[in-house]
Amino acid sequence: MPKNTPSAAATDAPLSKGLTQNYRQDHQKDMTNRLRRIEGQVRGLVDMIEKGRSCEEVATQMSATRKAMDKAFYRMMTCSLIEAVNESENEEQAIQEVERSARLMEKFA
Repeated sequence: MPKNTPSAAATDAPLSKGLTQNYRQDHQKDMTNRLRRIEGQVRGLVDMIEKGRSCEEVATQMSATRKAMDKAFYRMMTCSLIEAVNESENEEQAIQEVERSARLMEKFA
């Protein structure tokens, strides 16, 4: 069996603490980059308004910015879900965590 391939038993177990920590670090870096790009888009919107660009052009850019924020939200919810399921002690608790995340997405999406 290749070195990085988990055994059948390991695939049923939660992620190890090290894998979870690595995932979290990668996720934080991704989210920071996404939010910095969105921040740049918002600054661009202010600049467009100050320069008197058309309402349609500004609205188009606002739509793109909103979509980027929505994607960031769903990525954050994915991370939250992965962590919650991974920390669950049994299948029933994992299902409850998935349902909780679904309710949050319904509420905020």
